[in-house]
Amino acid sequence: MNYFHINRRQFLKSASASLALTTLGANAMDILHPPKKLRVGLIGTGWYGKSDLFRLIQVAPVEVVGLCDVDKHLLAEAATMVSERQQSKKAPAQYGDYRKLLSDQKPDIVLVGTPDHWHALQAIEAMKAGAHVYVQKPISVDVMEGEAMVAAARKYKRVVQVGTQRKSTPHLIEAKKNIVDAGLLGKISHVEMCCYYHMRNNGNPSTQAVPEFFDYDMWTGPAPMRPFDGLPHTRWWRTFMEYGNGIIGDMCVHMLDTVRWMLKLGWPKRISSTGGIYVQKEGKSNIPDTQTAVFEYDELNCVWQHRTWGTPANPDYPWSFTLYGDKGTLIASTMQYDFIPVGQGQKIHKDVVYEKEKYPEDLKEKGIELNAAPATRLHMLNFLGAIETNGRPVADIEEGHISTASCILANIAMQTGRPLTYDPITRQVIGDPDATRLLARSYRSPWIHPDPEHV
Repeated sequence: MNYFHINRRQFLKSASASLALTTLGANAMDILHPPKKLRVGLIGTGWYGKSDLFRLIQVAPVEVVGLCDVDKHLLAEAATMVSERQQSKKAPAQYGDYRKLLSDQKPDIVLVGTPDHWHALQAIEAMKAGAHVYVQKPISVDVMEGEAMVAAARKYKRVVQVGTQRKSTPHLIEAKKNIVDAGLLGKISHVEMCCYYHMRNNGNPSTQAVPEFFDYDMWTGPAPMRPFDGLPHTRWWRTFMEYGNGIIGDMCVHMLDTVRWMLKLGWPKRISSTGGIYVQKEGKSNIPDTQTAVFEYDELNCVWQHRTWGTPANPDYPWSFTLYGDKGTLIASTMQYDFIPVGQGQKIHKDVVYEKEKYPEDLKEKGIELNAAPATRLHMLNFLGAIETNGRPVADIEEGHISTASCILANIAMQTGRPLTYDPITRQVIGDPDATRLLARSYRSPWIHPDPEHV
């Protein structure tokens, strides 16, 4: 008997039902009652943590048994929202320490929606506790964290899906099948990826007292402790390298991962990058406002560019990727794609799939990315299907690691001022001991950096 039950109506009313059936197999339609409900825990109840959880609730008969957050206000709000959405109407247990959630509740699935600097420790601990894991991208803040996450997934035989849901985006799946795989582009020897959003939150708030409802020490965890200058949720933490890897780590990881999936690419042969804070020098933010990176493959360069100032190169595609072939060009984003053939061939345009009418509750959800909701639902179904079949999901942890680490290596290349070649077998930057030392960050005591050899 299948371990999971996916409600028949959810398949039928989804615009991506055929993709879901391909993921799970047609017999999923015939299972009307599950042997048991999946026990789910969420670590990090902020914006995207809740969004991921609500998409899972929409497609699977789960019981959310525990929530963890260091902000008691966010935690209580999330508990109320979950109780209103899940079938049992029960409010999940609330925790300020993820380790207590894992030991008390022993969930089947754990969603990790915390800031980037926490992903590795929490995902690995969840795997050790016996849970399958859905972890947001980027999976790590340094390369060795990612290596340890892959090692843990294989050692504990856990399914780990990374939140790079572009691989589950209906119009991009179609573009891969009907344009890239069909050969309409011909030989592809250049790729451009970009983000021109003005998303670098750059201010000068004053240092202030930490509110009683917020555990700043636990929020900081293994990262360096910055003076507290306000709640760091959603946008503020992303503007500091202490907690992530800047916009290349936040946004390029999506585009590079999609390009790698479409073109069946592995590790880049060489990575170089330049950039810095060229324009927006007035605030506290220490992430680059301008950066270019080149990910080199055989007879193919994948070039990333971001600016958090000025205008986008193409206003219709401010965050996107472009595949250049000798027979045509494909430009695509989370919102649409366009195929432009060389010569007089047929142009093709496709817009994002929305499911507003099928999931009206989406329209009432604060901060939801409506364009991403169908993709995340399909991504969750793919995750569940991989658990059911003991297989690898479409965004397996190893693929998420390659995409994440490549972006991190671009930052190291920018920092050192030289191109880098990473060897995933030896876990070293070839011929560059100084860069190799930058593959793992120092952890703040008492937290201990995970070791891929001893997870």
